[in-house]
Amino acid sequence: MSSLPFPVRVAAGLVVAAVEEARDLPRTVAGLPITAVSRVLQLGMRAQQVVTELAIKGDTALDGMRPVEEAPSWARFDDDLPEALPSGYDAYDADAHDAPGYAADLGDTPRRTNGHHAPALGIVGEAGATASVTPDALPGYETMTIAQLRGKLRALSIEQVTELLEWEQAHADRPPFVTMLTNRIATLSQQG
Repeated sequence: MSSLPFPVRVAAGLVVAAVEEARDLPRTVAGLPITAVSRVLQLGMRAQQVVTELAIKGDTALDGMRPVEEAPSWARFDDDLPEALPSGYDAYDADAHDAPGYAADLGDTPRRTNGHHAPALGIVGEAGATASVTPDALPGYETMTIAQLRGKLRALSIEQVTELLEWEQAHADRPPFVTMLTNRIATLSQQG
């Protein structure tokens, strides 16, 4: 133990602490702007949290005072849609159902006309058998979206893509699908 009085020892400790802080000053000064910006951002975020919490409490308190809208103006329901079909579609024709070439009841489902009245599914061929509902090259093709088809095309050969194109043109004849399949056939032909 030291025989020096307590105040002298405290003063010596202060001098040593001041020297250590002076040595660390360049490092502290370099980090000072970052520390200041960080603190300002923290205070700003905390203020936003407090304001948001107050708004939520206000909404909760005011919800009981507002009448409830039966149907918001932005809501659209199937019952609100017009009865007219988009151009290029016609409604199911009950008289045509009994005509030769129809294998199954198509219900009231609208179908794409493209200038003719061939149904998308259920065409009876010359041999009397119903044509394939899905192409053999890609099972489930008829229900795929354009994005799903795009993901599957790279794994198919030119023969399989050609089969899909022929099936598409004979059945649904959807322009985006026909274009994608035609472009893929052209790409595979160039790589061939």
